[in-house]
Amino acid sequence: MTTADFHIEDAKGDATVLKLTGDWTTMSLGQIALRLGDKLEGVSIEHVDLSEMGKFDTAGALALVQASNFAMPANAFDSRPEAGRIYAMVETLERQSAEPPKRPSSVVRVFAKIGAGVHDAAAEMLLSMAFLGRLMGATGYALRHPAAIRWPAWVSQVERSGLDALPIVAVTNFFIGAVIAFLGANLLTQFGAGVFTVQLVAVAVLRELAVLITAILLAGRSASSFAAEIGSMRMNQEVDAMQVMGVNPFQALVIPRLTAMLIMMPLLTFVGMVTGFIGGGIVTWSQLDYGPAFFIQRINEDPMMGTHLMVGLVKAPVFAVVIAAIGCRQGMAVAGDVESLGRRVTAAVVQAIFAIITLDAVFALIFLELNL
Repeated sequence: MTTADFHIEDAKGDATVLKLTGDWTTMSLGQIALRLGDKLEGVSIEHVDLSEMGKFDTAGALALVQASNFAMPANAFDSRPEAGRIYAMVETLERQSAEPPKRPSSVVRVFAKIGAGVHDAAAEMLLSMAFLGRLMGATGYALRHPAAIRWPAWVSQVERSGLDALPIVAVTNFFIGAVIAFLGANLLTQFGAGVFTVQLVAVAVLRELAVLITAILLAGRSASSFAAEIGSMRMNQEVDAMQVMGVNPFQALVIPRLTAMLIMMPLLTFVGMVTGFIGGGIVTWSQLDYGPAFFIQRINEDPMMGTHLMVGLVKAPVFAVVIAAIGCRQGMAVAGDVESLGRRVTAAVVQAIFAIITLDAVFALIFLELNL
């Protein structure tokens, strides 16, 4: 393999001759194209000498085309017809290739990204409304035709979505109650009001933390599971097969998961409340020397505890519907590739947590107006 090179000579009659030497191939070009382009700038080639040129391929042809800017003479490759055919093909493709599009300014790109985000949000909202309509229709059908209910699927989803989540919900709420009690004991004792740590734990756990922590845990656990399970079935075309066999995918896949969340979310919330009380009671016992009997007595003496319990439990079914609907909606939207599955599972978790926190704020405003 000989390195590609060139010489520019002035022949008789002031005709400029370009002499190519060596192998004009991919492996032997090096930086020859840049040097040749600099030398040919403003120079008109009248003749090309190929007597000492060795091998020639499309990379060499592209280097000549770009360096000469399509200014090679028509009879340049008469002595090497095979090289001429390669050069003609590359030149034709290079002439037909479009110029790269100009990159818009940064301001245009920012507004374009904002517009695309608004468009995607509107499209997602429209598709979510369509999914909600189909879900309501499927729910109405299940209520009108209880014989068509798939009880084994319901029981299986209750176990997987609810009972299997019991340990993590209980442990997390236990530590949340303990943390609230630690904060209350540390702050309230400075003002001689350490006894109100019990009320702080009770109100925080009953009204907000138990249902909120339970919902967030299920959003990360069950919403992602629903999206992944249904999404994998979409990828394997199992959902299409159900429709071909006359099985309604909403009745077989969505309704059991929705029902399981509706059944188990209030129960898990109540378990979270109990374990939160246990965690707070242990901390108040160890830090303030208030025993379990005193802890329970203080809770029973407060007439608002029943209201706080009702406020917490009212949120649970709403959060359950949101978690199940978002998880199933994202699973149904999965396309036929793994990347789409990953995006939809991530979207299910993020949207579910965002919706839970937003709805919790809405509930807080409603109960504030109702003086509850």
